[in-house]
Amino acid sequence: MLTTAFITYALALLAASSAAPLEHSGVRIALQTRDGVSSVPPVANHAALRRALERTAFKFHSGFAAFEANTGQSHPLAILPNLSGDNHNSTITRRGTTSQGSVPLTEENDGDLWQGSITIGTPATTYAVQFDTGSSDLFVPGPTCSDANCQGHAQYFPGSSSTSLDVQKTFLIRSPFGAVDGEQYDDTVTISGLPSLKQRLGAASSYPSGYSKPYFPPDGVMGMAYQSISVFDAPPVFQSLVAQKQLTTPAFSFKLTQADAELFLGGANSDHYTGNFTYVPVTTKGYWQVKLDAVSVDGRTPIGNVRSVIDTGTKLIATRPAEARQLYGAIKGSKDASRTIGAGFYTFPCASTLNVSLTFGGRSFGIAPSLFNLGPASSGSSDCIGAIVGQNSLSFWNIGDTFLQNVYSTFDLGNDRVGFATLK
Repeated sequence: MLTTAFITYALALLAASSAAPLEHSGVRIALQTRDGVSSVPPVANHAALRRALERTAFKFHSGFAAFEANTGQSHPLAILPNLSGDNHNSTITRRGTTSQGSVPLTEENDGDLWQGSITIGTPATTYAVQFDTGSSDLFVPGPTCSDANCQGHAQYFPGSSSTSLDVQKTFLIRSPFGAVDGEQYDDTVTISGLPSLKQRLGAASSYPSGYSKPYFPPDGVMGMAYQSISVFDAPPVFQSLVAQKQLTTPAFSFKLTQADAELFLGGANSDHYTGNFTYVPVTTKGYWQVKLDAVSVDGRTPIGNVRSVIDTGTKLIATRPAEARQLYGAIKGSKDASRTIGAGFYTFPCASTLNVSLTFGGRSFGIAPSLFNLGPASSGSSDCIGAIVGQNSLSFWNIGDTFLQNVYSTFDLGNDRVGFATLK
């Protein structure tokens, strides 16, 4: 017969093995583009471009506020001038291994919302979220989010989840379209089969108009930057997965292209890049902030040695107005389109085939002309809108998927660096 001591020991071993997290070499989240992102549209969507620029401005101002609240220091990219006006008032915002699983992800509407599925709670409920390296928090609509802007979005009902815990904290996230506010909870969040236990998330009580389904198809946002810019001051989902030993390699990578687009958790997928990565160190652990060596156009380099943030949460490349003006000054036939398109936008002759490139770590990476060209300013116009824009609330270059669609990018949390490689 089995002794009581042996049975107790065996049960203890079973419990220990059941509780131990499983380390994965990497998981793949498949991405799709709804309309095809590599061709020039027949005419530019002015309203969508202005929304994208406004969303970027608010995201950073609120992230700066969270950084100061969390660390007691001002973020080195934060600037004080020109913070009044219609888009400068935010205090908090948001916004080579084998694969183990995949979830469909789509780039929606405004062209800067890469979305995919996660699950929250026990039993699990599926939500579509935007994967955003320019913010750090996870939020979805909560049980009281019943206004028109929440319609069509999947809601999180903490009372229906046996693993949900109300942490008795509220949150407020400001955006150019209004505030997202609600309650904070801890619950199990799973992405492509990897569970993050007791993960902090926000259950929104209301959504502003900019988060209504026509403008914001995902249910919520999953930030992938550092904890220091978290409104919740809690570990973001990816950091939690690493801390809970769900992944062997503390890095994630993006291929943001029309075909075979992918988010890879746990390193980099060698099926999608060739050659070596060029790495640049993160200079301040808040955003994925790195040094940008140069911005060149047709062999000329009007911009050099500037600060930048790598941001999957926006389509545009935005910078200080003076540097945008300097760049377009090197493009023959370019025009300031602030009065016709919106503040900070420029046009250039559609017939031009511009060779625009960014240099990181001493290596130049080109931007496809079809990606730099956002489309004709109007139907039949010979002037097209450029993807580099000026934003008077920025002191740095915010690098969106206009650039990231041209490279394979990896975000290495373990070594605090960002890497770029050539796409296959």
